[in-house]
Amino acid sequence: MSRTMTGANMVVQALKDQGVEVIFGYPGGAVLPIYDAIFQQNDIRHILVRHEQAAVHMAEAYARSTGKPGVVLVTSGPGATNAVTGIVDALLDSIPIVVFSGQVPTFMIGTDGFQEADTVGITRPVTKMNWLVKDTADLSKTIHQAFHVATSGRPGPVLIDIPKDVQFAEAVYTDQRQLAEQRYQPRLKGDTEAITRLVELMETAERPVFYTGGGVINSGPAASQLLREFVDATGFPITSTLMGLGAYPASGKGWLGMLGMHGLYEANLAMHGCDLMINVGARFDDRITGRVADFSPGSMKVHIDIDASSINKVIRVDVPILGDVAHVLEDALRIWKSRGRKVNREALAKWWAQIEEWKKVDCLAFTQSGRIIKPQYALQRLQELTKDHPARYITTEVGQHQMWAAQYLRFDQPNRWMTSGGLGTMGYGLPASIGVQVAHPEALVINIAGEASWLMNMQEMGTAMQFRAPVKQFILNNERLGMVRQWQELLHGERYSNSWSESLPDFVKLAEAFGCKGIQVSDPDDLDDAIREMLAYDGPVIFDCLVEKHENCFPMIPSGKPHNEMLLGEAETQGVIQAGGAVLV
Repeated sequence: MSRTMTGANMVVQALKDQGVEVIFGYPGGAVLPIYDAIFQQNDIRHILVRHEQAAVHMAEAYARSTGKPGVVLVTSGPGATNAVTGIVDALLDSIPIVVFSGQVPTFMIGTDGFQEADTVGITRPVTKMNWLVKDTADLSKTIHQAFHVATSGRPGPVLIDIPKDVQFAEAVYTDQRQLAEQRYQPRLKGDTEAITRLVELMETAERPVFYTGGGVINSGPAASQLLREFVDATGFPITSTLMGLGAYPASGKGWLGMLGMHGLYEANLAMHGCDLMINVGARFDDRITGRVADFSPGSMKVHIDIDASSINKVIRVDVPILGDVAHVLEDALRIWKSRGRKVNREALAKWWAQIEEWKKVDCLAFTQSGRIIKPQYALQRLQELTKDHPARYITTEVGQHQMWAAQYLRFDQPNRWMTSGGLGTMGYGLPASIGVQVAHPEALVINIAGEASWLMNMQEMGTAMQFRAPVKQFILNNERLGMVRQWQELLHGERYSNSWSESLPDFVKLAEAFGCKGIQVSDPDDLDDAIREMLAYDGPVIFDCLVEKHENCFPMIPSGKPHNEMLLGEAETQGVIQAGGAVLV
């Protein structure tokens, strides 16, 4: 039975048909018909943000923590342009979101009308696909297509630009079930011959390593479970990118920790020295590879990815496997078992012995002494006091604190770690924590922040208060732009150009102004009790942890260096570092 309705009602009906429960947005003149339709229903909850960039970050984290697409609604002009940073962030981290933007009426497009912008033109390079819908009859099927594109293949952001007159006009609504098969059908099953070649390499490899990324988590829970089974059955070591943390448990026997620019010593040296690298759902980004010419020079390289454009883009591989991670791992595990579950046990034992020697360096070692809190110590205590919580979710801002969080917090499950990886967006963490809390009302959601990053979207504490999201903002306050200051110290002759924070607010008073709880701590002896107080409070908390101002984040691979040239910080005092502060392996 056909149904005639307005374009605005089509948007709401399509969202219901797609199973959407929450949208994040901010109203304006060009989307008032849609907001009126939202007002007249009770199935979909709307979260009113304070800035459109924050709406997209909330939707990203909602998607990342649930596996469902996030949905955003913004008005035309500045509403859409404010959302662009979040859209780019979602593109680089492969997060499925659907953004609806209002537009001036169709007869005004191109006239430079009030709050008009070429939203489709602006967002074309930063979305998987976008649409300007000029006919109400095309609207519902466009929305259904948008959800399919956002969630299929390598996930990512899509945008639908809807002129105001299209929202008012009536047409027949097209149910998703009435649509013909979607044209966009990414390949899910990998080539059997290539997968068999992978298994053959695994059977004889002497120094193998699994290198995993966010694609494992994007593929769904089955992919993470298959990965765990494969790693534990083979006894191979496994490392991960920033975006892949939690796909394999940090408590697992094969875990080496994160790799890359601020990755662990043993993980980076395993990547450099391996003879078989199995890339599962990672894209060889520059923070992982270091100097491309020297990246894992002696290894056979296998790359499993659902995105054909990511294969051989940065690193030439020996065995490319195009397909969904879960499907490929399932087939690879089946073939490996059918061939007798063979691995080179003798060589593997020697490889693990070498890795255990690297682990003795204890690259995350630090000394907490005196009356000033080290940021590493703050996160170490946070980990200890929250590790047994059944539903702990962590978001981060961007900077030193982000890397320390990845190093010292441990994740045994996927979808519990939300951070801005590819774009490195300061201001991501606070709205992201709200998006996670909306998705998981009973969970413990903690945003690890630096004071500079946190201030970029601090207005969203109003959103947290309005919607009763008891998010905990754990600010490591060093009064510096920490990562910028670190690079200036190490690479720019200690010329600290504009890398300090002046005129900082009193975060406790700021919390009180928002109506939430503020806690400040500066003495290491008081830290545990302060964290317990934060955890016990049943509303939003701004936790101001005053930390060492000039602490550097190590290990660190300097820009343009290979994996076997790392700066290790306090490990230097243990006689590990050789000439020039670099580990030469």
